[in-house]
Amino acid sequence: MRIWSLHPSHLDRAALVADWRETLLAQAVLAGRTKGYTRHPQLERFRAQADPLASVGFYLACVADEADARGYRFDRTRILSPGSPVSPISVTDGQLALEWTHLGAKLAERSPSDAVRWRAASPTPHPLFTVVPGPVESWERAVL
Repeated sequence: MRIWSLHPSHLDRAALVADWRETLLAQAVLAGRTKGYTRHPQLERFRAQADPLASVGFYLACVADEADARGYRFDRTRILSPGSPVSPISVTDGQLALEWTHLGAKLAERSPSDAVRWRAASPTPHPLFTVVPGPVESWERAVL
């Protein structure tokens, strides 16, 4: 499961669709609707929020906004808690840097035109996250 801390605009088509699908799975876990992935470490940052479903709903809404901007159709009715006000979640600059590098490697393999765009950009966070100084997050399990 990869729930990106990066802004959805940085993602290529494959990563955006996977982000949507995997975050819907995370939402199902948080809502108690599935038995799988209940201990997945990326869910820690959502579980730590006052309203985990509202936080994941805001995350999904932002991903759907990016999909809309690209002319894709993501089914917003699948968001259990859309439009709820949420507090920003902190993400470290170390985590953002790791994800940026990880995304760049994926783009180089599967999407050369997006890799060119990636090289010309700088990482920005998903609107749910506020960047703070620090190392890679404790919940990260990626091996690069």
